[in-house]
This record gives sequence, structure tokens and C-alpha cells, in this order.
Amino acid sequence: MKKIAIITGASSGMGKVFAETINTYDTFDEVWVIARRLDRLESLQETVPFPVRPIALDLTDRESFRHYEELLENAQANVQLLVNCSGYGKFQAACDTPLSQNLNMVDLNCEALMAMCQLTIPYMHAGAQIINIASVAACQPVPYISVYAASKAFVLSYSRALNRELDDKDISVMAVCPFWTKTEFFDHAVIDGEKPVVKKYTAMYEPQQIVARAWRDAKRGKDVSKFGFIARAQMALVKILPHSLIMDIWLSQQKL
Repeated sequence: MKKIAIITGASSGMGKVFAETINTYDTFDEVWVIARRLDRLESLQETVPFPVRPIALDLTDRESFRHYEELLENAQANVQLLVNCSGYGKFQAACDTPLSQNLNMVDLNCEALMAMCQLTIPYMHAGAQIINIASVAACQPVPYISVYAASKAFVLSYSRALNRELDDKDISVMAVCPFWTKTEFFDHAVIDGEKPVVKKYTAMYEPQQIVARAWRDAKRGKDVSKFGFIARAQMALVKILPHSLIMDIWLSQQKL
């Protein structure tokens, strides 16, 4: 039975880095890479250290889940690793963002991630692991990124609870909480032709830094992975300070 790793959002950003550095974590017979852009997935065959199976799916389309389940069943897959990197956000007031985009964001960031976990877990065995990309924003309400932050709060809460539920199966779940990271996220987050709502970034990290830390924390069995002093400090402070004050500071930083 083939030992398989599955990575969503693999066409760019952290998903691509996870795919290209997967030998840091373990060895696999096959790596399934999932995203909408088939050409980018196919190009990973040149940079991923194990055989790649490109799977073009739009995870906001629920029909994709039926197709994915069929792939698992037909392969009688032995999935040792699932990395959910698909997701996006918008820098805009919630009510100024088209409803279709807000719904799409929740579909991808929350529903698709949950579906990928639930469909994959029956094909996972003792020692397997799930890594879900959340965000530092998961720990606090963030005006003008409100839907995105709320969706990542779901990811963090769901991942930590699922980790406990799967303890008896010896399957672990870890949420990664990056701070600002240089990826295509910003290409989607900023509205074309408009002045950016978010103007100040306290720190900006490279996806390679986030992923390297995630691999290390995954091996250590952590349920949350955080990289960088600022990210760690912020996640600690928001547990202590009133969220009203945290939002005041954020709005002041961004001159909103």
C-alpha cells in the first residue's frame, strides 16, 4: 500500500513550500498536490523530491469532495500526512465586500478544510498527521479583515479539538499560525485600484521560515505552531488584554 502525503493549496505560497520540502518531514511513495491551477501543479514534478500526482480541484465546489473521495477509495490510500493550505482573505470592511466573496472565503477557509479532514481521516492510520494553516489572526477579532480572521479562528479551534478527538487513533492534528507572510495572499487580499486598507505590517516573514518551523513542531507533536517573536508575543498578549483594546490598537496602527 502506497504511503501518501496530500497537500492542498500546493500551487503557490506555503503549500508549494510544504510540497518542495516534504522530505524534511518523512519519505513518501506519492505526493498528491491539490489546487485549481493544473499547470502549476504539474511543474511541481520537477521540484518535489517524491513522485507527484497533480489533482486540479476547486475546493469551493462541493462536487470536488465527491471526486476526492473517489480518488481515495480507488487508490485504497494510506495517507500519512494531510496539509491543508488552501485559503484566502480580503482587506475590506465586511459589508463592503461582495457577499459572494465572503461566502466563498468561508467555503474555502472553513468548510473545505473540514471536509478534507473528514474525508481523509478514514484513510489514515496510527502515526499519521494533519497540518492545518490557521493564522495569528485566529486569536482575535480583526476589523477590516473580519471574515478572514473569524474563519481562521474556526480553523484553530477545530484543529485543536480534532487533535484530542483523534488521540485514541494516534493521529495528530496541528494548526500553524503564521504572522504576515510573503505569499500570493496579498494579491487576492488587496482590492484592485483601491487604496489598501491595511497599510502597516509589524513584521513580514518568508514562507520558508513558517514551513521549516511547522515541520519541526509537527515532529515534536505540538498542536499549534508559531514562528517569530512578534507572532508569539501577540498570541500571548491577546489572551490577557481586552479584545476591545486590541482592536483599538489595530485600528490606530492602520489609521482607520
